[in-house]
Amino acid sequence: MSSRDDMLARIRRRLGREAANAAAAAARVDAALAARTAGPRPAAGMDATAKFTAKSLAMSCTLDRIADRAEAPAAVARYLEQQNLPRRGVCWSLLAELDWALAGVEMASRPAVDGDLVGVTACFCAIAETGTLMLCSSPQTPAATSLLPETHIALVPIGRIVAAMEEAWNLARSELGELPRAVNFVSGPSRTGDIEQTIVIGAHGPYRVHIILVGEATG
Repeated sequence: MSSRDDMLARIRRRLGREAANAAAAAARVDAALAARTAGPRPAAGMDATAKFTAKSLAMSCTLDRIADRAEAPAAVARYLEQQNLPRRGVCWSLLAELDWALAGVEMASRPAVDGDLVGVTACFCAIAETGTLMLCSSPQTPAATSLLPETHIALVPIGRIVAAMEEAWNLARSELGELPRAVNFVSGPSRTGDIEQTIVIGAHGPYRVHIILVGEATG
């Protein structure tokens, strides 16, 4: 038994959970989640894509936009050239099928290590209200790819931009079934102001976050 399994087993014992009552307990949790009321929210204002764009720029991200996922390698190559970065990096396995070689980019499908300068990911979804990327870890989507390299490039399908955090978690519950080991929320480059209230970029993660929006706006 792993440490995670051991911890969850101890919680179940304290709650009196067992095979006989597990289904009823899960139904009560689902009913409570479905019945909850949302707190106050800002006025809707602009559409989700426009709001996400504005908030991301305010968080010091840079943005590009392409019509189709197949254009991603060329967009990544353009960005790397603009930043005077090497045309190589690591990516999630679900992006390995893209034609990186045609764009002149050497892309390895594996988790990042300390020598990797560029990590390319997709995202589970993006949150318009805060300009935030929601990334869910798995063997195919390792967290290190977005956290370890100095430059994080994220492909964000416009159809996966949701209004707020509540919708992001609803989407995770409905699509994932079981929550992943880690859920990371990325709002711009890593920064801290711990020392003399001075903002330092890249303190605990990437110096740069470049977002490539994929697809057409739906309003």
